[in-house]
Amino acid sequence: GTPVERGESLLTLQGCVTCHSVDGSEKIGPTFQKLFGREETMTDGTTLTVDENYIRESILDPGAKIVEGYQNQMVSYEGRLSDDDISDIIEYIKTLD
Repeated sequence: GTPVERGESLLTLQGCVTCHSVDGSEKIGPTFQKLFGREETMTDGTTLTVDENYIRESILDPGAKIVEGYQNQMVSYEGRLSDDDISDIIEYIKTLD
């Protein structure tokens, strides 16, 4: 499949959609809908614009930057996802408008 198709499949296979919605609904983690390019406020009061680097960091080191209103509950996917897998997930997230 395409990178987007692989990314969508990985979100399901890895269980990401258990905690993160793709349709804007509330779950224990932030929704992926309209995530890419969104400005987020972190628990330390800083803000950032969600880009490829932030998503990659959040997958590999989820405790590095926590979105305000959420707790540090995610486990690291380092060693469980390849760089290509993460790139495919990012490409899928970019499509969720």
